[in-house]
Amino acid sequence: MPVTRPTANSIWRSFQTSGKKHLVLTGASGSGKTTLLASLFSSPMPGVTSWVVPEKGVYLKNNCSKEIIQIGRYHSDPTHKRNQMLAIPECFDEKGTAFLHSCLHTTSEWITIDEIGFLESNSCKYRQAIRTLMKHKQLLMVVRKQKLPFLEELRNHKDVFLVDLDQPYGNAGCIIMASGQGTRFGGNKLLADFNGQPLIDFSLNIIKNLFTTSVVVTIHKEIQSLYIKQNIPVLLHTFPHRNDMIRLGLETIGDHIDRCVFLPADQPLLQKESMISLLLCAENDRNSIWRTCYGDIVGSPVIFPSEFFEELQNLPLRKGGSLVINNHPDRIRTFSVSDINELRDIDTPDDLSQLLHGNL
Repeated sequence: MPVTRPTANSIWRSFQTSGKKHLVLTGASGSGKTTLLASLFSSPMPGVTSWVVPEKGVYLKNNCSKEIIQIGRYHSDPTHKRNQMLAIPECFDEKGTAFLHSCLHTTSEWITIDEIGFLESNSCKYRQAIRTLMKHKQLLMVVRKQKLPFLEELRNHKDVFLVDLDQPYGNAGCIIMASGQGTRFGGNKLLADFNGQPLIDFSLNIIKNLFTTSVVVTIHKEIQSLYIKQNIPVLLHTFPHRNDMIRLGLETIGDHIDRCVFLPADQPLLQKESMISLLLCAENDRNSIWRTCYGDIVGSPVIFPSEFFEELQNLPLRKGGSLVINNHPDRIRTFSVSDINELRDIDTPDDLSQLLHGNL
């Protein structure tokens, strides 16, 4: 299944929320790392940029001085058993390292390095220059997705916010909570028209191509009939309480995921970018319970790591995830949405009208 790639804005917002110092982009060749790096800043930053000229070599440019050196030479290998670009050690050790050292004296807070891969890993001096930069500057680095010790050191560094463009959100699942009785609304609010679509459609559009697995948990046969036809997993049940909905959802998908998003089906103004940013935050801090907020107002969706699944599956009658949140206040972190209306849910026809017409 194709994954919705995070935008530069969603990455930047989640990075700022994280409190981490450095930002690393990784992913397979052709995943768009360099394009994304360029979109994160309005103008080029001090640092270095490397590129390949096929069957010739690899080159490194000092972004400030524009000086270019060759750091790798082409080596034809018909067997394909070795890298076809061989490092030129003296170029890394002398000029390449000097390029990085010069970044220490710039006024810019940020330094970019695009990219760090096999060749760069071979120079001890170049590696140490990167480590020195990390102590004194904030680095935005494009790092190849290779299992090499130095590259893994960078990706796993405690001060690094990592975005893997191949699987940016990790092994996350989503439970769409669609079991409200609609008593205050006077009927099934989730099928009510909101800008020409059933209200629940907005939640389904938000989660598309973000999760390893997902399920709609509902008491409404109409919802089951509508979405089963679209190959959307739906769990129909007859239990009356919130704790039942949580338990059933986790029994369905909990064994296959590392964390779970609980998403109410009645927040039509929640933005996909906010969901993406929340997921990126959770992927980079896997031990915390993440939830959305606006100022001092907290709301949904909420992401729970798998260590809380057992507690969630054994909630007291009529209790929801807020009980688990209150039991672990030291584990809660929040991501701020852009607009308070993203957190607003619909309980009454008046709520629906106000959200539709902006009379809030």
